[in-house]
Amino acid sequence: MTHTLVFALAGLLLFQQSRPPVKPSFNVVEASIGDMQTALKEGRVTSREIVQQYLTRIALYEDKLNAVITVNPRALEEADALDRERAQGRLRGPLHGIPLALKDNIHTTDMPTTGGALAFDGLVPPYEATLTKNLREAGAIIIAKTNLTELANWVATGMPANYNGLVGHGFNPYDPRRDQREATADGRPALFTGGSSSGAGTAANFWAGNVGTETSGSILSPSNQNMLVGIKPTVGRISRYGVIPITADQDTPGPMTKTVADAAIMLGVLEGKAADPNDAATSRCTPVGDYSPHLKRNGLQGARIGIPRAFFYNKITLPGEKQPRGGLDAAQEKVMAEAIAILKLQGAIIVDPVEIPSIVATDPQENFLLWSTCSGYDNAKGKDAACSIVFKYGMKRDFNKWLASLGAAAPVKTLTELRQWNITHQRAGALKYGQALLDISDEMNVETDAARYRADREKDLRLSATNGLDAAMKKYQLDALLFPGPSSAGIAAKPGYPTVI
Repeated sequence: MTHTLVFALAGLLLFQQSRPPVKPSFNVVEASIGDMQTALKEGRVTSREIVQQYLTRIALYEDKLNAVITVNPRALEEADALDRERAQGRLRGPLHGIPLALKDNIHTTDMPTTGGALAFDGLVPPYEATLTKNLREAGAIIIAKTNLTELANWVATGMPANYNGLVGHGFNPYDPRRDQREATADGRPALFTGGSSSGAGTAANFWAGNVGTETSGSILSPSNQNMLVGIKPTVGRISRYGVIPITADQDTPGPMTKTVADAAIMLGVLEGKAADPNDAATSRCTPVGDYSPHLKRNGLQGARIGIPRAFFYNKITLPGEKQPRGGLDAAQEKVMAEAIAILKLQGAIIVDPVEIPSIVATDPQENFLLWSTCSGYDNAKGKDAACSIVFKYGMKRDFNKWLASLGAAAPVKTLTELRQWNITHQRAGALKYGQALLDISDEMNVETDAARYRADREKDLRLSATNGLDAAMKKYQLDALLFPGPSSAGIAAKPGYPTVI
C-alpha cells in the first residue's frame, strides 16, 4: 500500500508539472493604472478581463450607489480589439486597455450624453468631445458615463449634489445610506457626495479613473468627499469642446483618480498634443504631454508653500458684519496641522501666515468674500447689483451655442425651450427642485447685458487674482498655497487657476 501511494503521488506531481503554468490572478480593486499596465505587459491579465471585473463590480454594487447613467454596451468588444493590438505589438499610449468613465456632460457618439436632464434622455451628440478623442487615441476604454448634478449644478437652488431628474440621487460608497432626517429626507444620501462630478464609481473600483468637470468646485469637492486625487487644471489646458457648458470663463474638465500618478497620466492624455481649434482657450496653454517625470519624491525640497489663515483656517469678521465667518473646527485644525508638519518634513518652506489682500480688505466693495455669484430668484434681474452675473450670463451665452452645435439632434433649440420643456414635463420629475438658476440665466440678454457682464468679469478677476491670489503669491514669493479641503474652489476658479486636491 505504501509503495503504491508513493507511486501515485509521484505520478500526480509529474502530471501537474506537465500542465501549462497558471497565470497569477489580478484583481482590479485598488489597482492603479501602473499596476494594470504592468500586469498587461507581463501577460497576467487582459484588458477584457479587467473590463469584465469592473462590469461585475458595477452589477454587484450599482444599485447601492447609482454612480452610473450609462454603461458602454461595447466595452468588452473594445477591450478585445485593444488586446489584439497589444498582441501585435501596437500600443496606442499610456492608457491602452484601461477602462475610464466620463461625467455625463461630456460628448460620446457611441453612448448618450444627457447632462442628467430629462430633456436630453437618449441624446447622442453628432460629434465627440475633443477629450474623448484624446482618451480613445491613447487606448482608453470609455466604460461608462457617470451620474452628476443635473447640468453640472446650474438648474436649481436647493438641488442636492449628485441629483438629477433623469436617474435621481448618487450615493457615497463610504456610507451609501439615505438621509433619514426629517428636514432632508427627500432621498438624498446621508453622506455628502460632493460637487457635481461623481467620484463614487472611482472610489468603489467601477473603473480606473474618471473625468469630471468644474466651474467652481465640481472636481475638488467630490474628490475630497470620495478620498480621490483631483486635478482642476488651468482653464484651457484641456479642451471644453463637446462638454455641456455653464460658462466658458471658468469651465474645465479634469481627472479624478485613486493616486497622484494616475491623475498625472490622465492629465497628460486629456490635454492632447496641440491646441484645439474648437476651443480658443487651449491656445494659451502649451501641452506638456507626459507629466510623469515630474512625479518626484523630493519635489517639495525648497518649495515655498503659503498658509492663508484668514477665513480659510481662522474665523474673520468682514467689514459691516458682526458675526465672524469661515475658519476650521478643532478636528479640522488638527488634521491641517498634521499636513503642514508633513510638508515641513518633506523639505517645504512653510510661510505662515499669508494674507490674501482681497480676503482681508476693509473696503466692502473690494472684499472677495462680500462679492458672491448671483444665484436664485433673490438675485434675479433688478436684484443683482451686489453679485457677479458672470455665471448666469455665461450660461445663456454658452448653453445656447452648445445647443446650436447639436444641429438636428438637439431636442430643444434654446435655453428658453428647455425651461418650457421642463414645465411641460414637471409630472415626469423634471422640476423636483424647480429651475431658478435656468430662469435667472434666461433673463439675460446677451447683447444688452454685455457691458454689465464685462464689468463683473473684470471685478471677479481683480478680487480673485490681481488683488487676491496673484498678490499673495508675489508678495511672499510662493510656489503654492495650501487650503483646507476644497475651500479654495471659488477664489481659484474665477481666474481659471489650477488646483490639486
